[in-house]
Amino acid sequence: MTQLPPSGLAHTVLIATSSAPDLSELQRLLSQHGLVLHSVSKGDSVLSAASQGDIALVLLDVTLAGSASFELCQRLSQGARVHAPVFLLSAIPSEDERVRAMAAGASHYLALPFQAAALAEQIVAQLGRDAAPAMPRLDDLEVNYHTMLAASPDAVLLLDLEHNRLLNVNRCTCQLLGRTESVLLQSSLLALCPPLQADGKSSADRLAEQMAMVTAGDIRVFEARFSHGSGRPIDCELRMVALDVPGRRLMHIRLADVTQRKRAEALREGQNKLLEMVAGGAPLQATLDQLMLLIESQADGVLCSMMLLQADGRTVTAAAGPSLPPDYLRALDGLAIGPGVGSCGTAMFRKEMVIVSDIQVDPLWAPYKQLAAPHGLRACWSIPILLDGDKVLGSFAMYYREVRSPAAEDQRLISVAAHLAGIAIVRARREEELARHQERLEEQVASRTAELRKAKEQAEMANEELSTALVNLSMTQDELVRRDKLAALGTLVAGVAHELNTPIGNSLIMTTTMSERLRVLRQDVEGGLRRSALEQFLAQAAEADEVVVRNLKRAAGLVDSFKRIAVDAASSQRRRFLLDRLVAELVVPLQAAVKHCELTVIEDIAPNLELDSYPGPLDQALTHLFDNSVLHGFDGRTAGTITIRARPTASGEVELTLADDGVGIAAAPLARIYDPFYTTRLGHGSSGLGLYITHNIITGVLGGRIEAASTAGQGTCFTLLLPAVAPR
Repeated sequence: MTQLPPSGLAHTVLIATSSAPDLSELQRLLSQHGLVLHSVSKGDSVLSAASQGDIALVLLDVTLAGSASFELCQRLSQGARVHAPVFLLSAIPSEDERVRAMAAGASHYLALPFQAAALAEQIVAQLGRDAAPAMPRLDDLEVNYHTMLAASPDAVLLLDLEHNRLLNVNRCTCQLLGRTESVLLQSSLLALCPPLQADGKSSADRLAEQMAMVTAGDIRVFEARFSHGSGRPIDCELRMVALDVPGRRLMHIRLADVTQRKRAEALREGQNKLLEMVAGGAPLQATLDQLMLLIESQADGVLCSMMLLQADGRTVTAAAGPSLPPDYLRALDGLAIGPGVGSCGTAMFRKEMVIVSDIQVDPLWAPYKQLAAPHGLRACWSIPILLDGDKVLGSFAMYYREVRSPAAEDQRLISVAAHLAGIAIVRARREEELARHQERLEEQVASRTAELRKAKEQAEMANEELSTALVNLSMTQDELVRRDKLAALGTLVAGVAHELNTPIGNSLIMTTTMSERLRVLRQDVEGGLRRSALEQFLAQAAEADEVVVRNLKRAAGLVDSFKRIAVDAASSQRRRFLLDRLVAELVVPLQAAVKHCELTVIEDIAPNLELDSYPGPLDQALTHLFDNSVLHGFDGRTAGTITIRARPTASGEVELTLADDGVGIAAAPLARIYDPFYTTRLGHGSSGLGLYITHNIITGVLGGRIEAASTAGQGTCFTLLLPAVAPR
């Protein structure tokens, strides 16, 4: 900062703030009064700079002033070494903080950010009171103050409180209030205000209350409504500073027009309220009326309307116009859009904004100007409301009762209104479409429900019929099972009778024959027995004995086989065993018993494969499978291979296979291999019960499954799927 040479008075203004404001304008304004601005950003730097002297005034940010009691402010304003007036600056001003600031010795309490011109005025006023022991003459004061007012870019007034009249105004004040300087100098501040303020409070009470606070030493910033010379209201922000001039009660007042700011705030709040109405599903009529009133509040003398294009794409209807005459709106209903149908009809037809500054002379309004004339409507600006930039929904219009063309602010308002109206209309139409879809959906649901109810009834009837059929089927099945059991029993009995008939018949024939020969022998004994006859009888008896013994053994073997058909798990011993050890113990004697061919047995059993099952029945089943391969697979062959393999499966079962490379089984007999008494070697010592018994063991006692796969000439493979833990 520029330093001035020392003089008799302190000329440095110290500003202490943690932010970084632009101080260039404040420095320029203070330099005109011989003051220098010095800036610091820390509390301790304030005391250090102030202790060096030459500090005329301190601008102190409350964030650097200490705790709630502002100790630094007290030390600056009341200390012995440092004594300077303090202006406390607050970014968040409040009444409580102002009271604490005054209690701490602050001269003034101001809001941040500050306006350089206003702050400079207050500093000059403060230092003029404190530094000058004597006031200049009134004539000199008037010349200096008038010069300062004339150069100010703000509207400034000097008010004489004693006589309640204005002593001085600048050109900006005349422009703001729409009155000449001579008129203003003959007026009081109250005469420039309407009787009531915007909040309903009287202007006299408002001004008196604020002036009393300023007179008490406060600097007041408040809002008040003034009247323009044309009669329109002007919302202003007032900054009042009492000037302590001996023998005079003067007040310095600066006016700032905040009408546009308040309108912008009202527009923003109104937009939010409208969007809330749209989001909340408010009726379209109420939403559009609210929108019209909002736009009308933003401009003086404007009357707004909203037209909607009908579904036919040609005719219009008046949707909203709360401030327009109802007769005029009714006259617009049903008009067809076109290239020369007023402002709204033309805007919707062209899909672009149409500006008519004078309805009475514009050709677009030639057929319709008589509709507007009785209501005093002279200007109409209209903008189409488009969906996706192409589909016309309607139009928004602004009417005036004087010839007028839109300014930039007017065009901005038109665009805002069209945008908000488009949102509301689209939302309403989509809700209508959704309601239609919902109604159609409800009809479809009702129809579908009726169909489903009918289908349900039909299904219930069919289910009842199926239940009856199922009962009948169950009874039939039970009957068939009973018959199958009887048939199987008959087959079994027939098979048993057939198999036992031969050995028993042979034995019966031989015993009958020997009985007859014995009778002959007795006769011979009575008549004299010859040695040759006895020897012949003995030979015949030995032959008969051999035949009878052989047939009875065969019968006994058959009976034993029949007993093994139904294997009883209760008579079998259950235990844990290793499968590889069981197979190894089984294979050795089986392989040794084969005499007619060179047999190779391959054992491929997974190690440590343990089963909790019945080893006896499993041994019996494997024996039958082994004997079947030897008897049928290698019949007429001199060599062969049997492979026994076992692996655990992912499902927890054990897969055990016995495969041979013998002659195989043709497709026809393969389907019957588990039938009792079915054999391809009938009359060659085979009973046809081996695989039948094996099937019963695997599926019954062991709780598993057995499958057979074979191709004629390529061998046979039996696969046993056994649970690791057999059922109990």
